[in-house]
Amino acid sequence: MNKKDIANIRKQFKIENDLMKIHEIFNVYIMKESSEIYHQQSQVFDMLDEDEKELFMTNFKKVLTGQLDEKLFELKFQTDVDNPTQLILHKGLLTAESEDWKDQMLQIVEKMLQDRQYEMDTVMTFIRGEYLKPMKRSNEETEESDRDSVYSHSFILCSINKTQDPKKELHFDYVEKEFKYNVVVDPVINLNAPIGGFLFPCFTDNAADVNHILYAAGKANEPDEAFVEDVLNAEETMTAKEDKIVFEEVVRDAVGHQIDTSTLANVYEEIHRMTEDNDDEETPTLDYKDVEQVLTSSGVEDVDTEKMETAFKNVIDDTNYELKARNIVPKYSSKSIKINTKVANIAVSPEELRHVRQVTLDGRRYLMIEVEEDTVIDGFTMIPEAFK
Repeated sequence: MNKKDIANIRKQFKIENDLMKIHEIFNVYIMKESSEIYHQQSQVFDMLDEDEKELFMTNFKKVLTGQLDEKLFELKFQTDVDNPTQLILHKGLLTAESEDWKDQMLQIVEKMLQDRQYEMDTVMTFIRGEYLKPMKRSNEETEESDRDSVYSHSFILCSINKTQDPKKELHFDYVEKEFKYNVVVDPVINLNAPIGGFLFPCFTDNAADVNHILYAAGKANEPDEAFVEDVLNAEETMTAKEDKIVFEEVVRDAVGHQIDTSTLANVYEEIHRMTEDNDDEETPTLDYKDVEQVLTSSGVEDVDTEKMETAFKNVIDDTNYELKARNIVPKYSSKSIKINTKVANIAVSPEELRHVRQVTLDGRRYLMIEVEEDTVIDGFTMIPEAFK
């Protein structure tokens, strides 16, 4: 799934949407002390109150919110696994019986509870539904509706949410005219910040891909490795942060630790162009030969294929590894590059990096920034000075 596919299904989670039909919702409450199921409840989703529906819809959208390889990860299922989660989910997807579906979801819960202790009571929410995607847009001239031809996608979505203790509050009773301490013992389920979840199956080119699952982490670049491997039975993946670290280490291993800002800006621009040219297609990747070409075309000297192959071997011990281009470049249009010195901390975007220079004068190093307008500090316009 690419970011466009994820955005398309995420925006469908709203009440009274004829393109999204949620058939059933299944909530499982897990106690932190015993790591056992305390309660389970299944309902037809349409039987919920409107306010309750809205809470869950917001929760489901939050599960599918985030950048790919940071909070959302398309994972491939492992093979040769006993009682694979892929098979459990596939059975749950195909069954028409509510009890059979719940039994399959409880198998996933049981996997989740093996050798795991949660800090707070936890609620796992499962839904199964159908997502309809129009094949083409509406045509007002022919009065042809975009609902006339649709792709139909059955899916299962899971949201994992922690509970929190209710707030201790002091209320004022208008009728009896007295202050009352509000004692509430029921835990509050925090639907605004899911700590994990997944969507099965993935959708590629408007077709279901049951060999992959979209996993949602609670925090950016911090996937739950035990959950991925033991619960989902999926293969491990590199985060965007790890991909960028590998790229930086590979370049340092091949060409050294020193590089000027103009050359680094060229590298980022070259890779950014690759992501822009393939925005809606398969994610572009770079092997050691591609990295060599990027560095050479960006002005890096004394680099060759053998050096890059050796660098990949030294850093990641895999000369066949491919870096995802979108993970290497900092967010291109925002001030995502931090330059930290003892005197000042500066933030610039990758495209602005070429305006920054480190120069040496009379044995001293200076950070020079090219600007097109007057610089204002505390309301005062700085007087241009001759560079001596």
